[in-house]
Amino acid sequence: MVESRLTGQVRIVGVGLLGTSIGLGLSARGVDVILADASPTNLAIAIDYGAGRAASTSALTPDAPRLIVVCVPPDVTARIVADELAAYPDAVVTDVASVKVAPLEELRAVGADVSRYLGSHPMAGRERGGPLSGRADLFLGRPWVVADHGGVSYQRASVLDDLILDLGATLIEMTPEEHDAGVALVSHVPQVVSSLMARRLIGAPEASLNLAGQGLRDVTRVAASDPELWVQILAANAAPVAAILRAYRDDLDRFIDALEHPEAGRSRRNVNEELEGGNAGVARLPGKHGLDRRYAQLIVMVEDRPGELARLFAEIGETGVNLEDLRLEHSPGAQIGLAEISVLPEAVARLTEELSDRGWRIAG
Repeated sequence: MVESRLTGQVRIVGVGLLGTSIGLGLSARGVDVILADASPTNLAIAIDYGAGRAASTSALTPDAPRLIVVCVPPDVTARIVADELAAYPDAVVTDVASVKVAPLEELRAVGADVSRYLGSHPMAGRERGGPLSGRADLFLGRPWVVADHGGVSYQRASVLDDLILDLGATLIEMTPEEHDAGVALVSHVPQVVSSLMARRLIGAPEASLNLAGQGLRDVTRVAASDPELWVQILAANAAPVAAILRAYRDDLDRFIDALEHPEAGRSRRNVNEELEGGNAGVARLPGKHGLDRRYAQLIVMVEDRPGELARLFAEIGETGVNLEDLRLEHSPGAQIGLAEISVLPEAVARLTEELSDRGWRIAG
């Protein structure tokens, strides 16, 4: 068992995906985790999975958490945080909601002791929620924002730092305003765009859907997320999201105008400039390990039978080329998969030759 930086008890309120995952990660390090949830069923499942224990009911040995992590939906986050601050006057309380300005403003409005409150947000998740989806390694290598509002001492805040480091996440400090503007751009607006694109598929002919490839799946992947949760998130961060969507609407209007007048003087140039702008935006995204490094891709055809993908990985390793990333797509109507392998540009020619020599079919 790896020793934990955290000392003392940790109380987790809400045992959905994030709460259960935090509990699993901390319990694996020997931390005394106390679980609470409005749903007795969810609580029992999380306890059975090993995410922690139920709260003590003994007056002789009451719970005394040093840190409380509130993992509830955004529309009740501030109320639950206020209740926890009042119930445990010696504890530091954080929450993991996707917005940070609104809960802080609500807490200040009701006179809660925000000198013991520090909002945070792990940039990790899955399309499915609930305790059954919890994973102890959910936060490994993922950014975890601490939204410092200036009213918490460094000594008190250190317990949250220890939590984040224990779970293997990367601590990032931002103000609540910086956080909400940032997630509006990289998380909330992409969710809206993905959902609206996926909605176009409802009435699409089956023949068209059978043509769908990985590009469409990439764009619509997060559209499978919980609508009820996202209604709350978007309502709490409405202004930054609306501002970006208005600018996006202007971009679409320019693009549509160019497409509707393809023979106009600058039409094709305008389309090209918009697409090149997309290239420039993608190039700004951090790559593997946060490095600004671009990779080359080759597509390998993999028979859909047991052991083939493992054999491909093993033979890539034997060539001495490091596999930087992988994307797998199945070919419609064929018992074959298309493995898009990402490697350093200087390695792609050698890997292509080596794999071809070993009998692999290279599709691109």
